[in-house]
Amino acid sequence: MEVSPALRASVVDKIGRLERYVDGMERADVHFSEERNPRIENKEICEVTLQGHGHHVRAKVAAADPFAAVDAAVEKLEHQLLKLKSRLVARYHGKLNGAKVRPRGSDVESEGETGDLAAAEAEQALAAEPEAAVVKTKRFVMNPMTLEEAMLQMEMLDHRFFLFVRAETGAPSVLYQRDEGDLGLIEISP
Repeated sequence: MEVSPALRASVVDKIGRLERYVDGMERADVHFSEERNPRIENKEICEVTLQGHGHHVRAKVAAADPFAAVDAAVEKLEHQLLKLKSRLVARYHGKLNGAKVRPRGSDVESEGETGDLAAAEAEQALAAEPEAAVVKTKRFVMNPMTLEEAMLQMEMLDHRFFLFVRAETGAPSVLYQRDEGDLGLIEISP
């Protein structure tokens, strides 16, 4: 879809503000699309991917108009960036023992306390979401196969992804089902 100058300015402003949450986010890709199905109420789709220092943060939302989609994407990204920042601080400084997590450049003080809104939000985000744990391990013998064979295996297993070894290269690859219904392939490059 074609992006108006007002929408472009809004995106640059709102996505640019997200930099205060995590240092080093070097690139932001914003894609807009529109659903053509007349039965779908929220037709405007905004997909934002932030990249930097080995981290990828992605949000995909749908709304009635593109400006609302951008707002919803920014809200979702703020939550994800606070969670990322919290985990980074916990990793390098211990599980938030006295560590403050806040957006860069914000000095929020309320009623004489040195309370930090972002730190409180980050701690709540960590407390609200239990850490994922590996509860099951599977081991397989992987025989090399072609892409077509992998597609067939994935379909027969009725999975959304399939890990296999490419017969042509000998490298591991992942075949996965995209939201649109098509398939994607992740390959490891030498």
